[in-house]
Amino acid sequence: MKIAVTGGTGFVGSHLAEALTAGGHEVVLLARGVDGREQAERVHALPGVTFRAVDVADPGSIRDALAGCDAVAHCAGINREIGAQTYDAVHVEGTRNLVAAAEAAGVARFVLVSFLRARPDCGSPYHESKWAAEEIVRASTLEWTIVKPGMMFGRGDHMLDHLSRALHTFPVYVGIGSRRVRPLAVGDLVRVMVAVLVDGRLTRQTVALTGPDEMTFDDAVRAVAREIDRHPLVVRAPLAFHWVLAWVSEKLMVIPLVSAAQVRILSEEVVAPTRAPDALPADLVPTEPFSARTIRAGLPAPARFGRADLRCRSFAVARSS
Repeated sequence: MKIAVTGGTGFVGSHLAEALTAGGHEVVLLARGVDGREQAERVHALPGVTFRAVDVADPGSIRDALAGCDAVAHCAGINREIGAQTYDAVHVEGTRNLVAAAEAAGVARFVLVSFLRARPDCGSPYHESKWAAEEIVRASTLEWTIVKPGMMFGRGDHMLDHLSRALHTFPVYVGIGSRRVRPLAVGDLVRVMVAVLVDGRLTRQTVALTGPDEMTFDDAVRAVAREIDRHPLVVRAPLAFHWVLAWVSEKLMVIPLVSAAQVRILSEEVVAPTRAPDALPADLVPTEPFSARTIRAGLPAPARFGRADLRCRSFAVARSS
């Protein structure tokens, strides 16, 4: 099969591309431009992978890129807004244009990666824009499936990457208290997506995915700290502190330590889904634990946060290059 993947050099997309090419399928990566990150270079080097630069604001360019594709996996998304990259532009209008292009190109199957608690009228632009994308897909003529994962972890993720770097940098970890999570291994999500894209399962269904282990987010942090042999002082802070931290991080950091959307996500916990009416079949239920083994498998090389992580530093480097 020939399968297009948006966000193919990102976290979920790169793992999906690896699984698809391992199965002998051809993968077309759709992105705005060339990604210089290590995981992007690894995906580009996979056999059977081609890259197409597309603008989601231009349905025509997307339609041309989808020519000959049997299916589309829409993994692209953002967790903070920067300039023209708004939730509405990326999650809503981007999905609308991709769906229209897929229909025009004769693509059959379409899977959207949404979020566990995406829903309308909740006061969170992130959640509401993910829900609007779901509604666009459900209204299409495609053989669609919507997957709603919770907090994910694995090689190249935000959770383990940023947590480990924060724990290597700061002697104190500011906890969020008793908020619960069910960490989902990215491999479990990919297994479901391959079943949809290749085997045609779960057509016109909306399914939620959470990991098998429930814990507080602070306990998840402690588990990561143990695996990297760090012993931070854990201090709980009110939610207002985390909102301020997110605001500062988004202003100062290239990739924020934490974003406002992530604070909102943690504030209401990442355990119970909303608006996901269909049950996963037993063979697709996530089974990978959040354990010492799986944490170690997803950890990046030890590193600290530094000046290169600051937006002003990144801008200065870009201007001098």
